[in-house]
Amino acid sequence: MKLELNIQPLSSWIKTGSEPLLIAGPCSAETEDQLIATCQLLANTGRVSALRAGIWKPRTRPGEFEGIGSIGLEWLKTAKAETGLPTTVEVATGKHVEEALKAGVDILWVGARSTVNPFTVQEIADALKGVDIPVMVKNPVNPDLSLWIGALERINNAGITKLAAIHRGFSSYEKSAFRNEPMWDIAIHLKTLAPHLPLICDPSHISGNRELIGYVSQKALDLDMQGLMIESHIDPSVAWTDAKQQVTPSALAELIDRLTLRKPETRDTAVNDKLTELRNNIDKIDDLLIQKMAERMQLSEKIGQYKKDNNITILQVNRWEEILNKRVNYGKALKLSPEFTEKLLELIHSESIRRQTEIMNKDKAGLEADKLTHV
Repeated sequence: MKLELNIQPLSSWIKTGSEPLLIAGPCSAETEDQLIATCQLLANTGRVSALRAGIWKPRTRPGEFEGIGSIGLEWLKTAKAETGLPTTVEVATGKHVEEALKAGVDILWVGARSTVNPFTVQEIADALKGVDIPVMVKNPVNPDLSLWIGALERINNAGITKLAAIHRGFSSYEKSAFRNEPMWDIAIHLKTLAPHLPLICDPSHISGNRELIGYVSQKALDLDMQGLMIESHIDPSVAWTDAKQQVTPSALAELIDRLTLRKPETRDTAVNDKLTELRNNIDKIDDLLIQKMAERMQLSEKIGQYKKDNNITILQVNRWEEILNKRVNYGKALKLSPEFTEKLLELIHSESIRRQTEIMNKDKAGLEADKLTHV
């Protein structure tokens, strides 16, 4: 089912200038000199479409730098006047919205810590009613697509039609190379549900360190995301917040130049013909997979009936572990990743359990219905 959003195309509210679309600036506005100097250098690269800066910073623990506050909006106003570039800031309360609008901020964004709370999002949405300003919504901290969609819908219902989503990764207990796990499948799912919704990637927060920003940026563009939001500081080594994930304006320009831009479509007939041939082969295999899956589930139901007739439990841990070990090793031999094979098997196993449970409860449900009928 497609996501119904009344939105305008990205090109109607931001000038791309050069590809890819790039929103850049420091994680935090620290001093007027730091902010304006950084913004001037970013503008000089000719790569940046809009300037960003954190004015109010939601911090995990008290006592940490929580943003310079409203005075930073005046610095941004100066940066805009000197560079000619639009500005964007994060808002987390209705008061933030009011102050940002009063200061002439061009674009607002809702942060991940706000998106996770529908009450906060609704407060922001209420403050936006009657206002014609672009708003970008970051994914929630936790991997919950419904929360992300809900936040977008709340902002859209407030009358905001210049709307975009920002993919900044998700918190995870598992340690990895990333500060926030990309979980690309969630972003892809959102893009599938709302193909017309602009999707921008925030490689800085996904990476957590500048060395990975190029890799994440390229991955995002390869997945047809419409732009990037990257944190840049005139001297990251002395940044007050997130120093490791910020890059200098010159390093950012070099990073952007190294990216490969690809198009979602091509007019080359030979290329399209070859893609059609390969996709037709995939379609045939997919049809066969679904057919075989249906046959497998029919066997699962027969097993369920046999277990029921012989008073055998549905779940048999030893059998499941045997299947998992054998199939994962087989998949590895066929160059399938163990993670993919295990995830696929768990999905199949879950459906088999569900079907067998239905068979176990079938007669019981009927008896309960008969009892109610005769009461």
